[in-house]
Amino acid sequence: MRGMLDHSMSVGDAIGWGAAALEQSDDVFRTSRADATLLLRHVLQIPHAELFAYRERHLTMLQTQTYQALINERLKGKPIQYITGEQEFFGLPFRVTPDVLIPRPETEHLVEAAIARMENLPAPRIVDVGTGSGAIAVALAHSLPHARVVALDISGAALAIAQQNAQQNGVAARIRFMESDLLAAAAGERFDAVVSNPPYVALSERNSLAKEVRDFEPPLALFAGPTGLEIYERLIRQAADALECGGWLMLEIGYGQRNAIAQMLRGWSAVEFIPDLQNIPRVALAQRV
Repeated sequence: MRGMLDHSMSVGDAIGWGAAALEQSDDVFRTSRADATLLLRHVLQIPHAELFAYRERHLTMLQTQTYQALINERLKGKPIQYITGEQEFFGLPFRVTPDVLIPRPETEHLVEAAIARMENLPAPRIVDVGTGSGAIAVALAHSLPHARVVALDISGAALAIAQQNAQQNGVAARIRFMESDLLAAAAGERFDAVVSNPPYVALSERNSLAKEVRDFEPPLALFAGPTGLEIYERLIRQAADALECGGWLMLEIGYGQRNAIAQMLRGWSAVEFIPDLQNIPRVALAQRV
């Protein structure tokens, strides 16, 4: 790292120091200045709009030490969301820890697809399988105030985070959380939609993942098995029993998985794939006959 951070530095100089430290690391951070700025705002607890007004102010000793510690964490490759404990998704704030996958913008396509198909139902029943941070379940409950949502996850630690996020966003009363291996805990219930962003990375692809993902995000939320398709195979079968006639199965899928998922959905109707902003098939939709 480029020297020690001087506690007499101004806010503007401290951002420059942090950006330079990240740029000189073995793992080049393309967002070094943005990361340095975000981490310092986190220390100072100020919104981005107020940062300019603070640029000439000097850090306290405690702020200096805290900021340097956060930069050191980032230099180890720790995702910035785990450092700050925060991530925005679908315009809502979420708490994130290493117990849950970091919500990503691509998953918003899944939420949008679910809203479009559920918003005209009087009281849609939706189950989010593998809820993690609760991003999908909370976003749907927030956007569909008439919906009843069930959020399932095999990880009790993840469910605890999801419940906190539901509380923070004012929808805890309309989401039922259950520890479950896929849909097992909801056996016998019927839903209008089964939505899921399941683990879909093949174990053989582990070394190809970015260090931030490979070394810090929970393996249980990433890896599905040898092919990456194992969870889909189980979930699609279970969803056929859990959905009402005409109900929707909506899945986030990984790169290159479209054709395999299409084969699994033979016998379903209205099968459709929605691309993300890079035109990669990202969401698979199918309606129960």
